Amino acid sequence: QLQLVESGGGEVQSGGSLRLSCAASGFNFDSYAIGWFRQAPGKEREAVSCITRSDGITYYADSVKGRFTISRDNAKNTAYLQMTSLKPEDTGIYDCTAAVACSETAAATLVYSRGQGTQVTVSS
Repeated sequence: QLQLVESGGGEVQSGGSLRLSCAASGFNFDSYAIGWFRQAPGKEREAVSCITRSDGITYYADSVKGRFTISRDNAKNTAYLQMTSLKPEDTGIYDCTAAVACSETAAATLVYSRGQGTQVTVSS
């Protein structure tokens, strides 16, 4: 059974950092692109970042470029989202997805599975 579990969320002050993890099980992790999405209260879910399955090409939403870094460790079946210089508008539930590919807009496309999400709260 394909499963994704996020961790690393929490509450930080503006300007702080967090590293989210996405642990995968039940499938060949390196065969899938991994995308991170977030949903803020009252807003639509949006793509944050995506990393391709084979060559590790990364994509970022304009709102997080230069502040967030996506990476993956195929040996550990885990993907990461390092978030720095956090802002209150980064607050939301962050979830990771396993997908076929990444789009130019940082969205994971043709999603196979999605985790439950982890809460990130940035206070001003």
